[in-house]
Amino acid sequence: MVSRRLAPVQEGEVMETPQSRLVAVSNRLPIKLVGHGVDVKVEPGSGGLVTAMAPVLRNRGGLWIGWSGSTDDSTISGLMAEASRQSGYSLHLVSLTREEVRDYYYGFSNEIVWPLFHDLQTRCNFRPQYWYQYLNVNKKFADVIIQNTRLSDFVWVHDYHLMHVAHFLKDYGLSNRLGFFLHIPFPPMDIFMKLPWREKIIKALLDYDLVGFQTIRDRRHFTMCVQRFVPEARLHGRGGVITIRLPDREVRVGVFPISIDFHNFAEDASSKEVADCAWFLHEKFPDMQIVLGIDRLDYTKGIPERFEAFKTTLLRYPELREKITLVQVVVPSREEVEEYRALKGEIERLVGEINGLLSTSGWIPIHYLYKHLSRRDLLAYYRLAEIALVTPLKDGMNLVAKEYCTCNLEENGVLILSEFAGAASQLHKGAILVNPYDVEGISDAIYTAFHMEKGERARRMRWLREHIRRRDIFWWVNTYLKAALSKDLADFPELEDVSSGA
Repeated sequence: MVSRRLAPVQEGEVMETPQSRLVAVSNRLPIKLVGHGVDVKVEPGSGGLVTAMAPVLRNRGGLWIGWSGSTDDSTISGLMAEASRQSGYSLHLVSLTREEVRDYYYGFSNEIVWPLFHDLQTRCNFRPQYWYQYLNVNKKFADVIIQNTRLSDFVWVHDYHLMHVAHFLKDYGLSNRLGFFLHIPFPPMDIFMKLPWREKIIKALLDYDLVGFQTIRDRRHFTMCVQRFVPEARLHGRGGVITIRLPDREVRVGVFPISIDFHNFAEDASSKEVADCAWFLHEKFPDMQIVLGIDRLDYTKGIPERFEAFKTTLLRYPELREKITLVQVVVPSREEVEEYRALKGEIERLVGEINGLLSTSGWIPIHYLYKHLSRRDLLAYYRLAEIALVTPLKDGMNLVAKEYCTCNLEENGVLILSEFAGAASQLHKGAILVNPYDVEGISDAIYTAFHMEKGERARRMRWLREHIRRRDIFWWVNTYLKAALSKDLADFPELEDVSSGA
């Protein structure tokens, strides 16, 4: 058992029960490193988890434990205090070696779990050394958790990189309540069965007190695997949260669709700066409807399939030419991985092919941007687009869909959404759902969206925005905490003095 570092109690002193804190644990800290060597700087990170968790931890005395993204912590360690101050919550570093990053992160996490859980098992590389390094790194995370938490803290572990953390924390005798949330889909049992370490993963997840999923479908896949590999398990209850009863303990399993900070996005999107930027961008596309795609570079996002569908739209409905343009933003990701470089090459080839085939004087079908967007530019693109094309092959949730709707202040946009995105389970009433593999079906959806009457657009978008407003990021956290602790976010109040950030 690993002992915690506790301040000694002086004789005669009454020891008060410390306030409960939220402790977020994820593969990456919510920061990014900019520059090299002595010139390296720390800036706020981006991505779905950061978008979701930062408002929850900020100014509440919370902690975030994770890896910096670098294997050289000699420079980053001195910047952690300043990064914590800027974030409004304390950051604690898990150091990883090059070999650990290679086999745990690029190997097990992204060559096995990521493709397998997205139903793309042919892309998996089941190397045994990946598995052993995955266990080693999960243990390192458990060590840092033990060193930095109090008995009253709630430890909330995030995503597929860290499914085994609770297993090691239990070995250490940790008695804190432990929660886990899977941000990506959980695969059907026939696909999960291909994982050589399938039973160990299922049992490790059952070491958490609460396991959360994005959709009912994901939870159903998980419970079927539990019944297959843990025959003594018994399922009880119905609704959003059910209970798995084991001979020695109970585990709660729930559905908690993640969301965004609605009011923050809507307020920023309404700023003059964003409005001016959106107007400037739209001037480049006079008398045209803009179809917007924004995705991280990844083979699960269905970008080549989307381009084929857009080309099919222009071939099947030639009257839309010069009246519609696809603006596709691809955010760089994992550029050092050959498979991602090959995907980037395929995307660029398709853009050149389609534009070469269909462009006319003064009109280009696809405007392609491979870059990171500032927040101002991101919100401006959301505001200028009449149609959003969100068509991943499979996605845990997809917050782009929710961000687009939130920023559609005029309520004149149309959301075309893959039925295999987790967001479809919530947004299906207002969106046009499509099969991302069905290029003709997507082309029909684009045609329908283009011709959709103003009143119908407003009715759909008003419903979408109200749904997202009522089920925002704080609703997500409250729902999860109530299932885990019978508490909500109000039980973790903002601190009066947060100047130290620790």
